[in-house]
Amino acid sequence: MTAAQDFDRLARVERLARRMDRAFRLPFTRIRLGWDAILGLVPGIGDTLALLPAVWILKEARDMGAPNPLLAQMAGNMGVDWLIGLVPFLGDIFDVGFRANLRNTALLRRWLEQQHGKPELRPEVSRV
Repeated sequence: MTAAQDFDRLARVERLARRMDRAFRLPFTRIRLGWDAILGLVPGIGDTLALLPAVWILKEARDMGAPNPLLAQMAGNMGVDWLIGLVPFLGDIFDVGFRANLRNTALLRRWLEQQHGKPELRPEVSRV
């Protein structure tokens, strides 16, 4: 894959991570949460359902050629998020702060930038 294709793919992964970890702001606060935290409120299956997008992010990283130690670190973040998320109430608070999906996309971005250099900002991709 070319650098442009990898960074386009990364942009899709980052959009999903933002939806999962910080899509909404709690009114009258600076606290942001996403679908991961909302799904985590559903007893029993919520945290497991929230793993599906996280697994897709990990799959995309593998498909981009991320090395095994990076994939292991990303899987560890997912595991911590899932395991602690299973604890009622405290796990839900942890979910809001830990943001495993954003952590994983930051790790993937850092690795891609080491591989390809920083991407050139194109008008259709620039973040204003």
